[in-house]
Amino acid sequence: MAAGALATVLFTVMIILLAGGVWIAVSLGIVGWVALEFFTPAPAGSLLASTVWDSSWNWALTALPLFIWMGEILFRTRLSQDMFMGLSAWLSWLPGRLVHVNIVGCGIMAAVAGSSAVTCATIGRISLPELKKRGYDERMIIGTLAGSGTLGLLIPPSIMLIVYGIISQQSISRLFMAGIIPGLMIVGLFMAYVMIWSFIRPELTPADTDKLSFKQKLWRSRFLIPVMLLILAVLGSIYGGFATPTEAATIGVIGALVLAAVSRSLTPATFMETLLGAVRTSCMIAFILVTAAFLSMAMGFTGVPRHLAAWVNSLELSPYMLLFVLGIFYILLGCFLDGVSMLVLTATVVLPMVQAAGIDLLWFGIFCVIVVEMAQITPPVGFNLFVLQGMSGRDILQVTRAAMPFFFLMMLGLVIITIFPQIVTFLPQMMLR
Repeated sequence: MAAGALATVLFTVMIILLAGGVWIAVSLGIVGWVALEFFTPAPAGSLLASTVWDSSWNWALTALPLFIWMGEILFRTRLSQDMFMGLSAWLSWLPGRLVHVNIVGCGIMAAVAGSSAVTCATIGRISLPELKKRGYDERMIIGTLAGSGTLGLLIPPSIMLIVYGIISQQSISRLFMAGIIPGLMIVGLFMAYVMIWSFIRPELTPADTDKLSFKQKLWRSRFLIPVMLLILAVLGSIYGGFATPTEAATIGVIGALVLAAVSRSLTPATFMETLLGAVRTSCMIAFILVTAAFLSMAMGFTGVPRHLAAWVNSLELSPYMLLFVLGIFYILLGCFLDGVSMLVLTATVVLPMVQAAGIDLLWFGIFCVIVVEMAQITPPVGFNLFVLQGMSGRDILQVTRAAMPFFFLMMLGLVIITIFPQIVTFLPQMMLR
């Protein structure tokens, strides 16, 4: 069977399974088995067993549950409340005032949580009621939380970057470093938008009622010390060459447990909740990665990725046009799949195309993660939208409308890193010197 026809058959099987409500991981495994059993002479059962075993003991995977556990612990501490107190003292003078606390707070939380939903929920549960009580525009509050919450996927330590590093065989430490400047750039774009909005609609920004002296601001800054120390311990140990991502994740878990104990948020019940939450999320992601590895191997046997890459090459698309097509493809895919599933589902076909076009896989990883961030605020499967719908009590359409400006700002971020790829590659290249 021709490669195009075979790809169509397998894609149809995948759509039928997903539409039928079959788990994504199971769907990936079934499609891989169908490809091997019916379209190649290879022994499907033996290859399934060997692939599952080989991919399940990947050392890089050990960082995943640890960073997830760290985020679960922090979610149940007073960290978000303390951060609001510390940041509000310094950000209230900016146009837009305390709305910037959402953006900067999510950026800081992203550097310790690694998860979009955890980042959004942790900051939102304190800032949403507090800002509404002070009279800030609810639509802007929700929008900044939705957009900035996605920074947990990009600013290291990012679970999504760990997943991409595993499937693309890129250095996780270098991916973490590559995500720093783009993450800060997107924070800057969000803050600039809020400032412009506040100039256009000044009536929607309440007056600053907290007039603090410089000494009072410094005193409130003590609330930021715990989270800054945790960020320094986790990221500093990686970039300083003292620890691998897995070892840094262990340091992060210990630090998060200490913070939870000091804030008296750690009880036997909450400890078990953090463990169970981490186990559920980690097992889901690991299951998807294992079956995706089997599908990748099966697709390799069929030759579909090689033929599709050759077909794309025959179209003679420029790298920019290829990125445009892939960006649209991922945005549409993100309307129906979560980020991890998007990456692993398309890796076997997309990565060979990208390599054939001469695009750096490290840079492409940041490109993909920003697109996945955009998918977090697009219905019907935008997880940040669901989180904020539950927290705000607004319907999904209202939450989506509030998030749309930040969707387009992230699209602008994609354009900027495409025109200036050094924004992504500068720090990783410095790391190699």
